[in-house]
Amino acid sequence: MSRRPAVTGGKPGTPESRVDLDREQMGRDLVSLVLTVVELLRQLMERQAIRRVEQGDLSDEQVEHIGETLMHLEARMTELCEQHDMRLEDLNLDLGPLGSLLPRN
Repeated sequence: MSRRPAVTGGKPGTPESRVDLDREQMGRDLVSLVLTVVELLRQLMERQAIRRVEQGDLSDEQVEHIGETLMHLEARMTELCEQHDMRLEDLNLDLGPLGSLLPRN
């Protein structure tokens, strides 16, 4: 459950107008955002690589190298999620009428 920052009353610029932020939650949210962007880029790179393989634009060595790189990236993303007590599924954002940010597998 996400906590909203508490805003105290007062005129802007005065000590009473400060926003009470939960630093730990902010840190978790930032990690989640960064991992979401990295996962989105990883999936886009994977789709582009698949298109290039299907078009025959790559040599066998290039296909092998790209495949290994993508496997390592996916494994590293899984490790990072585990380190921060998240799952890859947790990184998907609901964009309302546009659907989800990441394709559901």
